[in-house]
Amino acid sequence: MCPLWRLLILLGLLALPLALRKQPWSGLAQAHRDNKSTLARIIAQGLIKHNAESRIQNIHFGDRLNALAQVAPGMVGWLISGRKHQQQQESSINITNMQLDYGGIQMSFHKEWFSANISLEFDLELRPPFDNNIIKMCAHMSIVVEFWLEKDEFGRRDLVIGKCNAEPSSVHVAVLTEAIPPKMKQFLHNLKDNLQEVLPQLVESQVCPLIGEILGQLDVKLLKSLIEQEAAYEPTHHESSQPSACQAGAPPS
Repeated sequence: MCPLWRLLILLGLLALPLALRKQPWSGLAQAHRDNKSTLARIIAQGLIKHNAESRIQNIHFGDRLNALAQVAPGMVGWLISGRKHQQQQESSINITNMQLDYGGIQMSFHKEWFSANISLEFDLELRPPFDNNIIKMCAHMSIVVEFWLEKDEFGRRDLVIGKCNAEPSSVHVAVLTEAIPPKMKQFLHNLKDNLQEVLPQLVESQVCPLIGEILGQLDVKLLKSLIEQEAAYEPTHHESSQPSACQAGAPPS
């Protein structure tokens, strides 16, 4: 029995340093997750406090598409696949129900630089130029905003809000109306493709300045403190999230 007890004690002593080495890294990883969660929560609270969704809704994307049509003749025709001018005037796209995914904000870090990935989703109501029935659609995209700490001439670090854009690869437009006439299917297919091309440009030019303005009013000291803690941790990347109802939507067959 003695040799067996000695063996067990020896194995326990050998395992002790390994356990001690793991504990600090486990704590650091937990702190890292907590920091990401805290940063995402601060950003979400700031967007809610400053009524981001209502202010984005007030941009009136549909009206801006009409304005583009007046400035650049044929814009609406391009959006709806080149219908005749008279038909273009009778068609309309109404954009409603702007929603930001406050609970799904994802953070990425690299030293004193970080980015926030914020999902934007909204509904579209299309009144075709050759049909009185309204077709319901939805659009989903990811807005990525970059931040970093920048030193001034006195060595003080300020929070700087950098590039903001809607990632083209994240844009998804889905048709929600199930009963689609056969003659409409190609029309909707072309419309979806064109919207996926033009919507990121509208978001970048109209929504991003608003997002930047709101985030610029956040608690800079707290953000800086969390970023400084993250500077000692290895870089992380965006995590995958569950698809929204709009992302899961399928085009009519």
